[in-house]
Amino acid sequence: MQVREALARKVEQEALNDVIGRVEVPTEQIKRIRAGKQTVHRRKLYPGYVFMEMETTEDGRVPEKAWFLIKGTGGVGDFIGTEGIPTAMRDTDVAKMLLEAEKPEEAPSIKVEFQKGDHIKIREGAFENFEGTVDAIDSERGIVNVIVTIFGRSTPLDIEYWQIEKV
Repeated sequence: MQVREALARKVEQEALNDVIGRVEVPTEQIKRIRAGKQTVHRRKLYPGYVFMEMETTEDGRVPEKAWFLIKGTGGVGDFIGTEGIPTAMRDTDVAKMLLEAEKPEEAPSIKVEFQKGDHIKIREGAFENFEGTVDAIDSERGIVNVIVTIFGRSTPLDIEYWQIEKV
């Protein structure tokens, strides 16, 4: 986000609005539940990447003024592309990315990164260090049903998603 803000500020200062359009870092809202409390966070969809709308020269290169402005900004590594020619995104990919970034902010979702059958380890709570298998996921409440073996018997447990990790 800092790189995006620095680039946008430099574009305004150097009056390069005709060459460089939007500068975006697409994010999504995710809801986290810890110990029964819900918090909403913004997470980058493509960490480490800044997307720019830019007018290139006829041969596909970045105009010289814009090149030095972008490369001179702290935190900018390089363009995706070869030999100084950035790779343009397909229109369908741009539309999809912008649609994700412009979703209404009223209903963030809980990001549960487990699937049925995943082998997990419980990292917090009364069953800490037990290993098991994901049986079901309630993504609305952030609860994962895990089957663990206790005293030789398969036992189902309902555990909050942040208390487990993949093995």
